[in-house]
Amino acid sequence: MDDLEPDKTLLDLQHAAYAVEAALIRDDRIPPLHESLDELLAAPLAWRGAFDDDGTLVGAVAWTETEDLVDIDRLVVDPRAHRRGIGRTLVGELLGRAGERTTVVSTGRDNVPARTLYERFGFTRIEDVEVIAGLWITRYERHG
Repeated sequence: MDDLEPDKTLLDLQHAAYAVEAALIRDDRIPPLHESLDELLAAPLAWRGAFDDDGTLVGAVAWTETEDLVDIDRLVVDPRAHRRGIGRTLVGELLGRAGERTTVVSTGRDNVPARTLYERFGFTRIEDVEVIAGLWITRYERHG
């Protein structure tokens, strides 16, 4: 895992990952699915990437943090690299960084793989929110 600067490779990975989520939740209105490179570059996020042995980016996590809170903004894994523990490793590393701080995350309400991942890390479901008419997310929280 390495710190990561957003670029076109990351944008392509993000689009591929969110296309999978869009299929799972049967809704393609997920904002990062349609984000441009300029929008990605302008987002005030810290990024950490996971790479294959050949240096190919296969996953990434983005977050913001304050003295008391870590907010996981995005977790993306190359669909060709699913089921290899990349998402679990990225989340685990970020939780280690969070330490005793509270960590929050949101995912599509019908994204069972993501929800399962967060729940296995001890995140507690806080609420379901309809962010756009018919588009539901589940918000989670974990105390360090």
